[in-house]
Amino acid sequence: MELESCLRNQHVFNRIAEVLREKGIHRTGDQCREKIKKMKLEYRRIKDNSKAPRGGRTWKFYEVMDRVLTSRPTLAYSSLSSSMMAQQVLQGSMVESYHHQFASSALPFGHSQHPELMEIKCEEVNSDDHCLTPEPPPSMSYQQGSPEEHEMERAFLERAQNDSPISRVEIPIETSVSPSGFSEPNMANSSQIQNMVPRPGFSALHRLRKKRKGQRVKDPLDDLLLKTLTSQRAMEERFLQMEERRFQRDLDVEERRMQLEQRRFELEREHEFRMFNVFAQMLSILKQSHSVVSSSSVAMPRGLDFSQALSEIAGMGGGGGDLQEMRARPLTERRVDMHGFCNPCDFQRSPYLSARGNIANIFRGSTEEGYKAYHADKYDEDKNPNGIINFGTSENKLCFDLMSKRLTQTDMNLMEPPLLQYPDWKGHMFLREEVARFLTYYCKAPAPLKAENVIVLNGCGSLFSALATVLCDPGEAVLIATPFYGGITQSVFLYGNVKLVYAYLDSKITGTSTRPFQLTVEKLEKALQDARAEGVTVRALILLNPQNPLGDIYSLSELRDYLEFAKRHELHVIVDEIYMLSVFDESASFHSVLGMDRLPDPQRTHVMWGISKDFAVSGIRFGTLYTENQDVANAVASLCYFHGVCGPVQHKVAQLLRDRDWINQVYLRANHARLKAAHTYVTDELKTLGVPFLNRNAGFFVWIDFRKYLRTGTFEEEMLLWRRFLDNKVLLSCGKAFECSEPGWFRIIFADKTHRLQLGMQRIRKVLEEREQEILAEEKEQPCQSDQDGKADSTDEVIFVSRHQEPTCSSSSNLGDLIGLLQQQMRSSDWLQKNTAEQFAQEKPEIYDVFSKLVGKQ
Repeated sequence: MELESCLRNQHVFNRIAEVLREKGIHRTGDQCREKIKKMKLEYRRIKDNSKAPRGGRTWKFYEVMDRVLTSRPTLAYSSLSSSMMAQQVLQGSMVESYHHQFASSALPFGHSQHPELMEIKCEEVNSDDHCLTPEPPPSMSYQQGSPEEHEMERAFLERAQNDSPISRVEIPIETSVSPSGFSEPNMANSSQIQNMVPRPGFSALHRLRKKRKGQRVKDPLDDLLLKTLTSQRAMEERFLQMEERRFQRDLDVEERRMQLEQRRFELEREHEFRMFNVFAQMLSILKQSHSVVSSSSVAMPRGLDFSQALSEIAGMGGGGGDLQEMRARPLTERRVDMHGFCNPCDFQRSPYLSARGNIANIFRGSTEEGYKAYHADKYDEDKNPNGIINFGTSENKLCFDLMSKRLTQTDMNLMEPPLLQYPDWKGHMFLREEVARFLTYYCKAPAPLKAENVIVLNGCGSLFSALATVLCDPGEAVLIATPFYGGITQSVFLYGNVKLVYAYLDSKITGTSTRPFQLTVEKLEKALQDARAEGVTVRALILLNPQNPLGDIYSLSELRDYLEFAKRHELHVIVDEIYMLSVFDESASFHSVLGMDRLPDPQRTHVMWGISKDFAVSGIRFGTLYTENQDVANAVASLCYFHGVCGPVQHKVAQLLRDRDWINQVYLRANHARLKAAHTYVTDELKTLGVPFLNRNAGFFVWIDFRKYLRTGTFEEEMLLWRRFLDNKVLLSCGKAFECSEPGWFRIIFADKTHRLQLGMQRIRKVLEEREQEILAEEKEQPCQSDQDGKADSTDEVIFVSRHQEPTCSSSSNLGDLIGLLQQQMRSSDWLQKNTAEQFAQEKPEIYDVFSKLVGKQ
């Protein structure tokens, strides 16, 4: 009435918006203007055409307008798809109720307006689309109820006014009606319930809604909700299973940790026992030397068999005797035997070969035999899962993916005429320049290295052959420390007929030694003097840094001592640094000879390096020599005719060495991380088995002590154990192949994939367990035999201390050796810090009293 009676009616729309906001529907006055305008137009169109709205849906606004415009009859709209249908005949009470509702809402729409003066439009809504309002009840015909119904309505309204849980649940959101007559879906539930005005007929409307809700077709959202809940339940069950597995894994890890802790505790107790034995021996020697008291008067703690411990430390086992016997023989016989070949007359000579050819024919040791068996029955995860796993050949199998990707990039593929022609026999100049820059950077040379001092051959083995040939005459020798890489023997002997003189390194720690198998100048001096005493001319010294198979890295002071020794005796020094970039632990630092500020004798110092180890491409035969002696360089270059590298490979290597960013950022990072992980896995397995080993941080190998698995400390027993490993499809390298002086040492290569490492260690574990059971059974059958012969000691995981190879401690023992042993024992353990004299006196007062009396007598 107000909208039709005034021209400026903005305030009316603002009042409508205000009422809507009170009911929880937020609209502006302009939005109300547009909405009513559209609904008026739609209302007029439907009235003029006498038809129902499209889609069969309609608004309550129609009935409201029909009653406001009393001059027109009420329309009836058919219901399509269970839509709302308005009845043509409405009860007078219903009209009054609507009139009363809008009057109470401060919207005084009159009944006397002419139908033409008010045009109302309703929004068209397709039946297939989502409507703005919830679906209304199927019928809009409201009638007066019975007295029982009125009573129910009053009870229901009372509950609604009290905001009971029933009223909150039963009143649906669709029942809210805006002042303009249409439903608003954005109205909050709380606003609806609080602002809802009680009206007659509400109970019937509620029953109709409940009836309609029961007749609805099953909603696809129900299926979706069911699937969601089912998936959630499955995920929860899966999560519980994973948690159970994780808990079980944690239990296994904890159990293994407890085993390691128990093992560590046992090692500490054994270490304490050794230290106490050394103390007792030192006291005994001091007493004998000063003649204060007789040895028979020494009171020993009850329950300790020191005679047995002394026999172990004295090295009375088979291994020690075998070593002494070997060293007692002449040097010439020793060299022939240690090379792995004997007098040709002991073998059936071939009439088709010369004497030298027959020697080369029989020059095959365990390494060649095992390598041949491996290639005949190679392990393959899919094709041959029962094949031999190769832990004997020093190859890096962890970075094939990185190298194959880099070597197949476009910059590697070049085929120009100079690469297909004869090159300079020393190598293409572009490659030699790149090698010089590469070595300058990674060897930390104080000055840039020169390309004219670089020579390229097909591998470091060819370099050993060439250098031995040009530095030594047939029958002369080269000095080298054992154990060492056995391939050097073939390289220097087969071509140049050059022998090797050995400086024997032992696992025991005596004198100035601070670690097992330590190379010292004193040992080099002794080996050199013994060779010269037998008339053997020694021309050169070979150094491996990092050392193969020990993994030792020489310090700068040690390198300087070795070079000074060589200079004093006018020896050439051949330094093999092929594992230069394979130092995988940051705590260890590598020092190259080329990085020294001053070389004692630069004209006799020759450094070798290759890509087969550091870049995991042992199949690409490439080695390089750096020497400042041009006579040596030219002599070696004359042999490059037989050992040259093809042009395309030289181009690939130059491109590889030039890509410094890829080497530093991609390859070396990944290679060191993979090597460290594989090394950790193998050493952890060895610790679990209780097997001693040298723990080093360079190369691809671990030097392991299997002496306790030998029945007797001989190389024949070592070979039997090696064949037992090979029969169980795992290839290792025995100590004989490295000219080790102590039987029972083996080298294992850990630079392999995880699944092969796991399977290989399982096979090794099986062999060791079977071997241990056999030895125990034999000891039970022969109880009188000493159970300490040929057995190995435990390891403290960093420095190995051999028990049966310690110096002899009889009445003629050297006190200096015992003091050196004691110093090493104290360095390798924090026992003295943990066990003070006061604490020992409290824990073991009887032993402390005996020891105090012994010291008092001294």
